[in-house]
Amino acid sequence: MQLERLLQSLDPVPNPTAREEQYTTPAGIAAEVLYIARAKGDIADRSVADLGCGNGVLAIGAKLLGARRVLGLDSESTSIEAARGNALRLRVEVEWRLADVRETVGTFETVVMNPPFGSQTRHADRAFLETALQIGGVVYTFVNAKAEEFVRRTLESAGRTVTDRLEYRFPIPYMFEFHREPTHDVNVLLFRAAVAKG
Repeated sequence: MQLERLLQSLDPVPNPTAREEQYTTPAGIAAEVLYIARAKGDIADRSVADLGCGNGVLAIGAKLLGARRVLGLDSESTSIEAARGNALRLRVEVEWRLADVRETVGTFETVVMNPPFGSQTRHADRAFLETALQIGGVVYTFVNAKAEEFVRRTLESAGRTVTDRLEYRFPIPYMFEFHREPTHDVNVLLFRAAVAKG
């Protein structure tokens, strides 16, 4: 898979912090989700925002699959620097913005994101969900499987319908001193949420 190979070549965010839950979305999973989104008409010739973009894997992948305009936003300068470097190396044009997710302005046809799950900072995912629902038409979000009901209720109370639910296991490598295993698999869901039809 060409997209997966390109995404695997991206440099990670240097010196990630536990507080920000800076875990890179696995290239194979990112590629699969973006291919699904493209097949549903949510990527090609669309405006796409990646909230909490990290090293840019979802934003860059969306641009490689034909998105018209892509914004990658992150509150950490090291993430933006890594993402910008990755985009330059692959020669894709993405708008990178260093800002808090609550400061996002504009509207986008599609939002793709792998937000913090709130494991280190309680409810860290809420600002991402709220912003995605404010600025995005269709929202693709990764969710900790344990928070499925909360996220589903949040989406539905904002007038969205979960049209797709996919299950993944994210391998989290040993990165921080509180980690106890070389790799720990986390059960993760991918939701696609669209405006509910009346």
